Amino acid sequence: MTDLGDFGEFSADGDGDSGVSDGGTADTAGADRARASESAGDAEAGTGTAEDSFESTAVEPRGEDVGIGAICVSQGLRIAEDSDDTTLRAYITRGNRSSIRIGSYLLAPYPDGGRGASNGETLFCRITGLEYAQQYHADDATEIHARRAMRTDGIEEGDYKFVANLEPVAILYDDDGELKRRMTDRVPKPQTVIREADDTEAIKTGLKMPDDGVFLGHLSVGGEKVRTAASPPTIDYRLKDDYEAGDPLVFRHTLVAGGTGSGKTHGAKNVLRQYLADERRYPMADGREVGPAVVQFDPQDEYAQMHDDNPDLDDEFARRLEREGVAYGGVDETTAFVPKVGSSSYAAGHHRAEQVEFTIPFSMVHENPWLVAGSGLNDNQYGALVSVLLPRFREQYGADATYDEFTRFLNDPALREELDESGRVHEATFDAVRRRVLGFGHVFDQDARPITDLVHEFVRPGGLTVVPTYHINDTRATETIVLALSSLLIDQKLSNDPTYDRIKETPLVLGMDEAHNFLTDADSVQAGKVIKKFTEAAKQGRKERLGLFLITQDPQDIHDAVFKQINTTIVLNLGDEDAIKSVNIPSNLESKVPYMEKGQMVVYSPDNSEPVELIGLSKCLTRHGRD
Repeated sequence: MTDLGDFGEFSADGDGDSGVSDGGTADTAGADRARASESAGDAEAGTGTAEDSFESTAVEPRGEDVGIGAICVSQGLRIAEDSDDTTLRAYITRGNRSSIRIGSYLLAPYPDGGRGASNGETLFCRITGLEYAQQYHADDATEIHARRAMRTDGIEEGDYKFVANLEPVAILYDDDGELKRRMTDRVPKPQTVIREADDTEAIKTGLKMPDDGVFLGHLSVGGEKVRTAASPPTIDYRLKDDYEAGDPLVFRHTLVAGGTGSGKTHGAKNVLRQYLADERRYPMADGREVGPAVVQFDPQDEYAQMHDDNPDLDDEFARRLEREGVAYGGVDETTAFVPKVGSSSYAAGHHRAEQVEFTIPFSMVHENPWLVAGSGLNDNQYGALVSVLLPRFREQYGADATYDEFTRFLNDPALREELDESGRVHEATFDAVRRRVLGFGHVFDQDARPITDLVHEFVRPGGLTVVPTYHINDTRATETIVLALSSLLIDQKLSNDPTYDRIKETPLVLGMDEAHNFLTDADSVQAGKVIKKFTEAAKQGRKERLGLFLITQDPQDIHDAVFKQINTTIVLNLGDEDAIKSVNIPSNLESKVPYMEKGQMVVYSPDNSEPVELIGLSKCLTRHGRD
């Protein structure tokens, strides 16, 4: 007797309750039990007969998926004038989740066709956030969930929702066969199928990008180029460069900002090379179409290399450039105008451009007295220099008098006494001016041709003039030379009665590397005059065909009056928080700047396109770098 009661004794010879039919053997009963067990197992597994099984249902719906997901309304669906009040989300299906990135561009069609029955309106939007959410409510912050995850190779995507937050950018519509855009003014339908934008025309229209113009790079998202189904699969980004859609953006000024090693000079060379393309022409007031002259101030002696071809640019890369209409190769019309400063010498073994030595004549100071003012003159002292001393010197010595003659003029004690006794210039003011204008003997009137005699060669339509200053060790001398030449070009461009028609009648791109050294916000008289001059040049540049092309690693140091006139800002990697804040790009792109690799850039040009992320060319279009 056992504790199992009636189940304690069992006999194969028992009655029918034992599960063995009359006359059956133990072996037969065992087989019957095996078959019964197998049948039960099959039924449990769903493979039994029609009487003891359920019909299986396919997990996936029939048909082929189109798109990557659908608009969902679980947390609202709202389009509002205020972007903060907009709620637009999409559920992304399992197979598409790995390829989705923040910043990707999507299309959501309106099923009713919009205002017109056949205009095919489509919402063009951008992913601004990605989120996993639980499909079924459960607490997975537990030991068992963590241990289970540690012992498996992946997750079951079906257990989670994958939702994308979308920012509406524009509505695309067809207008007599032409794709156009307008502001977002209607909400998409729930369950609208969304798909990735993979059509070049749709993306360019959605982002307001022009088809033609000056090439900057290829559209990208998260450091990867946007790919389309077209050939080539990349999307080129260009700056407007004709008068049909407004003024060419080159004459509305450009700023290139990037830290050391960001590819700033590489990128600047590639952009300037496009302005020097043979086909680049701008109409002038007299009806002529003239190629622009580019004058580039070069503190690191890198831009004269644009005369030479890049030996690393192979035939395959060149064919790609030709297909996309990108100008490449050395610019034969490149000349290095080398300032003669004291005993300094210029070595140019790293390029084959022609070299022309020049000097700054002191006669230029009569038009721009602040060239010898330095950074130490106050308003009273500057007034004495401009209103009394320079006019008196010119009257006595003539307009072409030299700097040496000016120093002898100031060293005359009789002059000092006369001006003090007459009350025109106090002796202390006279002494202060004399101290501060001395020390320019190695800058003015050196043993070389004056730049005023070389204007015709200095400004050449379709030509590149580079002014290297790397060989000059004196910062004060460098500033004087750069500002003297800049003033010459700007004054002649803005003048109604120019001395040099060559400057006035030639479209001009004035490039300045390390621009923060010359256009800084300072309290000195000289800085104030420089800022005023460049601000006026920036304001009138469109009318006079004058474009500023400023390059800097410290954009926060450029004066606001100049900065506000910049229409196109190209930002490469910047590590300094103040520098990033100063360039005034949208916050979603601002956060990417410190993490961008070499050649990646953000372009903010409101009159050209929506703010976008680009990748520049991997190779320089001309020679770059020293062996």
